[in-house]
Amino acid sequence: MEHYGEQTASGFLTVSAESKQPYADDVRARLHEDAQAIIARYPVARSALLPMLHLVQSVDGYVPGRGITFCAEELGLSEAEVSGVATFYTQYKRHPNGEYTVGVCVNTLCAVMGGDQIWDAVSDHLGVEHDESTPDGKITLERIECNAACDFAPVVMVNWEFYDNQTPESTIRLVDDLRSDVPVRPTRGPNRQCTFKETSRVLAGFLDGRADEGVGAGPATLEGLKLAHEQGWSAPSSAFSEANPKAGE
Repeated sequence: MEHYGEQTASGFLTVSAESKQPYADDVRARLHEDAQAIIARYPVARSALLPMLHLVQSVDGYVPGRGITFCAEELGLSEAEVSGVATFYTQYKRHPNGEYTVGVCVNTLCAVMGGDQIWDAVSDHLGVEHDESTPDGKITLERIECNAACDFAPVVMVNWEFYDNQTPESTIRLVDDLRSDVPVRPTRGPNRQCTFKETSRVLAGFLDGRADEGVGAGPATLEGLKLAHEQGWSAPSSAFSEANPKAGE
């Protein structure tokens, strides 16, 4: 039984006994097969740990105790080593995560353009704060310091897919649609919004065939390039390139 909703400070660090229960044999077999495919990409097995943790999240929706044990056994690491990595990076969740992680950018430009108002409105609407999940397990809400899309501020991301030029009203509609299983489509990227588990499998290195769907760069992103072409501008040659004319060959 997964427990969503408000997370206490200690809840972030507590690994529940149920999360340590071993995987069913068929699940463990599939995980092992995928893990071996990941490990084969690296000359040193321990280098596979980051995608392995995403693989675990693609099955469990977060990194449970059994996921830590699995990665340690597959890679020949201690559970402490695996746990240290899993608790360092915010993309790895140590408590049950929602089906959709909604990240509201509140960094400088997005904040000035309305990101703080979006955060306040959506947080109040859902009744959750940072890194907390709705009781139905649909939405985990996060404050994001930068979504790297300032040209479309204010920006919201859902499982790291972009929703540009948002308002409090549009973001509330977005989370309501996600909770009601209404199909939504990112502003840029794939033609449909993937779930947290689906996205985690892609981050583990197993492509879903959607990389070439949708718009990659919108008009605001390309404005500088357009202006450079119109003006005939080009980047100056660097001192390194002049001194090493064959460096780029």
